[in-house]
Parts: sequence; structure tokens; C-alpha cells
Amino acid sequence: MATELNPDGWDGGEPVVADDAGAAEGWGEPEVEAPLAVEESGISDVQLFNKWSFDDIEIRDISLEDYIAVKGKYATYLPHTAGRYQKKRFRKATCPIVERLCCALMRKGRNSGKKLMAARIVKHTLEIIHLLTDQNPVQVLVDAVINSGPREDSTRVGSAGVVRRQAVDLSPFRRVNQALYLITTGARESSFRNIKTIAECLADEIINAARGSSNSYAIKKKDEIERVAKANR
Repeated sequence: MATELNPDGWDGGEPVVADDAGAAEGWGEPEVEAPLAVEESGISDVQLFNKWSFDDIEIRDISLEDYIAVKGKYATYLPHTAGRYQKKRFRKATCPIVERLCCALMRKGRNSGKKLMAARIVKHTLEIIHLLTDQNPVQVLVDAVINSGPREDSTRVGSAGVVRRQAVDLSPFRRVNQALYLITTGARESSFRNIKTIAECLADEIINAARGSSNSYAIKKKDEIERVAKANR
């Protein structure tokens, strides 16, 4: 601390005390460094469950980039945004993909509305995936969704009486919807009357789907759907 005397001479009062910054630059408050601005490169410090980063997530299928909400403004700490995604068509495409997985777990009727339970299951699932693969579990989930969505399906064509199946291409939006449905259905069926928990079964399903393994229920159903569609071209 530096002691400065009154410029007109000491008049018997107490000396004026200024800190070092004030003494160096004259009278005034010491300068305070401005907080560092967040880089505009899209990097955020938001982490799912305060553990898993969204920054390095890569969507390897260009057609699904607009329908898998996982980066930037869609990064969340918890899989619950309280959005009204059913009020308008295609709005649920902006729902974070981890939250969509949570909502897909809330089937059948006895599980309706139990989102805290679904979020806990998803959290345990991501922990197990990280232990088994040593990768970011959000990236593994994105890869599983990309691999599990069928690209071709068949629909019923014709009026009453003469009805036949016709192969059709699936939109990217339906591919994501079908993938989430097949992944959660496979986990639910494998955990039923099984000593393994639903989180363990869901982790196995997601890992196998991300690898494209035929041990995955979702991959088997996807191949079956595409095989039937190919026969009805």
C-alpha cells in the first residue's frame, strides 16, 4: 500500500491512502478485468447430467442432421425441457434426442408420465455405456439412432377388396422416430422376466445398435422391414 500526501501540503489531517492501482494511474477505482466472452465457435459448457459434453458429437448421416437435436442450443443438463412438442407438426424434431429417448421409455400405460423414473434409467444407461465402450455415451446413442432407422418400408395401396403392399422411401423424421421406438421396445422386451435391469438392457441394445450388430433387436427389425419392402417394390 502506498501513502500519498495532500498536494497542497500536509494540513495535520490523516494521510490519504490509495492502493497501488490508484497510485499508478491517478485517482479512481482500480481497473477490473472484463469477464472473458464465450467463444462464438459454438462451444458450450453445458454437459448432460454434468458429465457428458455435447461439443464433440458428430452426426455421420447428413440426412438426419436436422432431426437429431443434440448440439448448440439443444444441449441440456437434464432430459427435460417442458416443451409443448405436440402442438405443431414436426416441432418434436427440435426436442433433444436424449429427452426423446426418455419419453419413448414411458410406454405402455403403466409407465405413462413417470419421467423421473425414465430419466434415472437413461442416466444409469449412459453410465454403463461409458464403462463398456469408454466413449461419450451421447455419441454412441446418436450412432445407434442412425443405424436403427429403416430407410425403406411398405404401405398398403388400393381401395377395399384389392389391396397390395407397395415399397416406399421413409423420411428422415420417421427414420429417427422408428429408431427410438425399436431401441426402447427391444430393451423393454429383453428386460421382462430377466434378472438384468432395464438400464443394463437398454445399454446393451444401444451399444449393439451403434455397432450394427444383429444381436440388437432394433437392427434385426430394421433389416426385416427393409427386406419386406424390397420384396414389394
